[in-house]
Amino acid sequence: MSEPHELSAVAQLDALRAGEISSRELTEHYLARIDRLDAGLGAFVTVTPELARRDAARADERLARGEWSPLCGLPLGLKDLYATAGIRTTFGSAALAEHVPAEDAWSVGLLRQAGAVILGKTNTPEFGAACYTENDVTARPAVTPYDPGRYASGSSGGAAAAVAAGLLPVAHAGDGAGSTRTPAATCHLVGVKPSRGLVSPPVSSFLSTGTEGPIARTVRDAALLLDVLAQPSPGDLYGWRPTTSFASAATRPPARPLTIAMWTGTGLDGVAAHPESVRAVRRMAALLGELGHEVREIAIPAGCDGPVRQALKDMFVYAVGTMAPTLVPADRQHLFQPYTQHLIAAAETMTAAAVVTAQTVLARYASTFLAALNQFDLALTPTTNGPPVPIGHYFANGVDGEADLMLGWSCYTPWVNLTGQPALSLPSHVDGDGLPHGVQLVGRPRQDVELLALAAQVEDAAPWADVHPPCWHQ
Repeated sequence: MSEPHELSAVAQLDALRAGEISSRELTEHYLARIDRLDAGLGAFVTVTPELARRDAARADERLARGEWSPLCGLPLGLKDLYATAGIRTTFGSAALAEHVPAEDAWSVGLLRQAGAVILGKTNTPEFGAACYTENDVTARPAVTPYDPGRYASGSSGGAAAAVAAGLLPVAHAGDGAGSTRTPAATCHLVGVKPSRGLVSPPVSSFLSTGTEGPIARTVRDAALLLDVLAQPSPGDLYGWRPTTSFASAATRPPARPLTIAMWTGTGLDGVAAHPESVRAVRRMAALLGELGHEVREIAIPAGCDGPVRQALKDMFVYAVGTMAPTLVPADRQHLFQPYTQHLIAAAETMTAAAVVTAQTVLARYASTFLAALNQFDLALTPTTNGPPVPIGHYFANGVDGEADLMLGWSCYTPWVNLTGQPALSLPSHVDGDGLPHGVQLVGRPRQDVELLALAAQVEDAAPWADVHPPCWHQ
């Protein structure tokens, strides 16, 4: 008989509803795996065993009465960038190591209302500002279970490490410039960034490029979580609802053959596409052709030239450098990591004109992609420029050089956050060194259902859920 973590999240829910396993048994199984394996993975900031056991007991009572809800009894981890009432929420910062919110973020409330059993908070870089997950709260960076000497990316690195290692069936994640998709790629998982407005951010903003979504082993597991999250808050400036469920979309192929643009260029001068990233895209293009879709190779619609790179840096400075000091008392700000302090120092000298200029440059950059892709249904690119990188990789050139190193590796994802389109990362292959690679599919704005349907069709043709890291069977 399979171990519980070997079942998909959908199958685990089916087993719960059929009475084949209790939520308490499932919860204890995952807590034991966390206790046994997480010290080497850095997946969790906080584990909440007693709370999880209480949640599981309530879920079992509801299941016994036939009171089902979408996630009733299913264990789940929440990214530590999102407020969770009664549970330590650090935002990846030692300065907030004892911070316990009084209220849930909107998405956290939805997941709790759906009956999820919260096992804890997954690891994230300080204020989500990096594509690696290493902070001063946890003793261990979040690493890919395929090679514990390499990062699981960020900022949802803990979520990806946990799902890939079988510490969670599925996980909540967030994506501000690729922070769900790149961790999924490093861990051979599915990571979904929804269209702008499908999932409401904690604070509605004209400037927000971030959104939340699932990291999962299968498209159908991801769709399960996305259906719960796709309930915009009443005050969301961009909120909208799909006309059908993602779970149902993931059970049928697209209604027609799709036309897909493909490129592998990085858009960065002097930065070549990694051969394994190119290989991943060409493998996927061939498979899509076999499934009846048309793939056309094009040049990258817009290069990430000097002004665009500066604008991306300026918007990170503005977002993190102005926000972090408002969350932490002055007498604890000395606990910020060097990169956060670098962003804060830069924000202190930033002018309003620089912020407006950055917005204008990035709007023009995003519009170029939208115009170029107007004749296509989707786009296909690598998710990352190469395999997971070794621990310490981004520190080689000091804090001034971190942004350029991060962009060189994660160059394929930020434009999608700027356009607001839906995107997901799918597993491609594991290379000769045992390292995972992923591909990114990008849909038309608000055509998330079509994107999920295509992803499920690909998954049926090239199943990847039976590929696991060494620790899977431990």
